[in-house]
Amino acid sequence: MEQAVGRSDSVLNGCPVAGMPTPALLPTEFEHPLHPPRRLATLNREFPVSRLLYPSGEVGWLVTRHTDVRAVLADTRTFSSKNRARFFNPTSSRPSEHADRVSPAGAFISEDPPAHGFYRGRLAGYFTMRQMTALQPRIQEIVDQQLHEMVRGPRPADLVQAFAAPVPSLVICELIGVAPTDQALFQRVAATVFSLTANPDEAEAATDELREFMLELVRHKRANPDGALLSRLVADESGARPLTEQELVNICLLLLVAGYESTVNTLALGVLTLLRNPLQLRRLHADMSLVDNMVEELLRFLPITRIGLVRVTTRDTTLGGQEMKAGEPVVAAIVAANRDPNVFTDPDFLDITRDTRHHVSFGHGPHLCIGQQLARTQLRISFRALFERFPNLELAVPLERIRFRIDREIYGVHELPVTW
Repeated sequence: MEQAVGRSDSVLNGCPVAGMPTPALLPTEFEHPLHPPRRLATLNREFPVSRLLYPSGEVGWLVTRHTDVRAVLADTRTFSSKNRARFFNPTSSRPSEHADRVSPAGAFISEDPPAHGFYRGRLAGYFTMRQMTALQPRIQEIVDQQLHEMVRGPRPADLVQAFAAPVPSLVICELIGVAPTDQALFQRVAATVFSLTANPDEAEAATDELREFMLELVRHKRANPDGALLSRLVADESGARPLTEQELVNICLLLLVAGYESTVNTLALGVLTLLRNPLQLRRLHADMSLVDNMVEELLRFLPITRIGLVRVTTRDTTLGGQEMKAGEPVVAAIVAANRDPNVFTDPDFLDITRDTRHHVSFGHGPHLCIGQQLARTQLRISFRALFERFPNLELAVPLERIRFRIDREIYGVHELPVTW
């Protein structure tokens, strides 16, 4: 059970600190399904850099203020992405399972410079605005086809299975270069990997099947090159050395994980949020040019990343007036930074016309999400097409009957019954 934050003295580096909250597990209990835990706002006001207790018994830090979150994410020399495996989920009851886990080659989000730059540099050219603009017509086709299938299917429809899940899956297939004949297999295996109902054996078997699928795809692209991203990576010799097969497999898996699950849940939870905010939805229907800004506001507003980004200090440092020792874990609470009242006026109020330029939903600094423009493109096209096709879209069940993903780092809904 989550520990309560107390007002008693705490221990900081062996010394009592008057007024600092007792080290507590990361607040993850949602009082309202569309808003992050209220305790995050309290910590932001009173203890923006506070002590955090991990299930392993180790004590680290929770950073909630926007300016401090950006500082942590910008400074890779002090706040490392490596060696964070045993802290990866601060709410896990079994943190030691992955204590010795080494990030596989190619999984560059768990690397620091220069390794991080080596991998990111090989990918950067494929995620430019120019590349995303060229991909827009195909994304539009995918979105339109899924909406057509929704019309032909049962009503009420589960928006997750009918629309929010297949769209990013098919877009990733298109980007990587999965043949149409293999896309059904790819989607089935990926859905099992991300399933909340699959047992551990099923999930592990699906992960192994997905890795084997990717390995065979890498070898196929080497023998049969085309213009898709994976084929171009296989043939790319611009770097210091060619990428190995395992690096290519792990890069593709990383793109799948990063580009699929968060987009699925942003689409589904975003639709739910708009349906629960009819004034904002009426604004959108009156002026569809607001779609781009609406997407940014939803990215800021939605508590998709429930935990945050984990870093480990490489040296003694001071942040927010608190002294941190080398080797301590630090959680940069993205959702708290996005609701920081010092940056966003009335942060708990959804306003699709607000200036949202400073949200940190895609991170910040060297690890700023490389696929952010792809995500934005999918979300903009999807929301616009969905609400234009179904102007009378509405929930088919009360909010109380919707099951939320409260047991995953990526927050969202299991299903979203809608009608029109």
